[in-house]
Amino acid sequence: MRSSTPRRSGFSLVELVIVIVIIGVIAAIAIPRISRGAKGADESSLLGNLAVLRSAIDMYAAEHGGTFPAATAAGAAAPDGVGAVQTEGAFVGQLIMYSKADGTVNATKDVANGFKFGPYLRKGMPPCPVGSNRGKITVVVVAGAPTYQATGEGWVYSYDTGDIIANCADTDVDEAGVKYSTY
Repeated sequence: MRSSTPRRSGFSLVELVIVIVIIGVIAAIAIPRISRGAKGADESSLLGNLAVLRSAIDMYAAEHGGTFPAATAAGAAAPDGVGAVQTEGAFVGQLIMYSKADGTVNATKDVANGFKFGPYLRKGMPPCPVGSNRGKITVVVVAGAPTYQATGEGWVYSYDTGDIIANCADTDVDEAGVKYSTY
């Protein structure tokens, strides 16, 4: 025999309110964690990029008698704009192309003519992932200790010390208040 109670279909208003409250609580917990994760990812990317760049610079110096990239001219074999000493072109060119012991670069490996070193970076400069110059792949080349340059480049590199930093102002800091330029 059938029951005389009508069958219910769907959810009651109370059940819907409970589900919405539960979703709200989960969102209140999850959203701050996700946003912190994104900021942490930028800082991790900066640390990774600096590790790769510093390793490439050290490897270049080890194979070129202690001379850092851009300290010598990239030479006549370099593509246009790469040859000038102490410039971004010389720095990037000497890291992404094959080179001789004197720093002269060539786009292809040519051991017979001395182009046996490098390349030290596969794809060129990585973009700066933090600060006001986020996304910039350009480099300002300086003498002495690298410090923030208000010229808009992503990185600051010293050709006589081999140090490289993110080109970030003193106001560009991580969650702990540490300046990105000190990483």
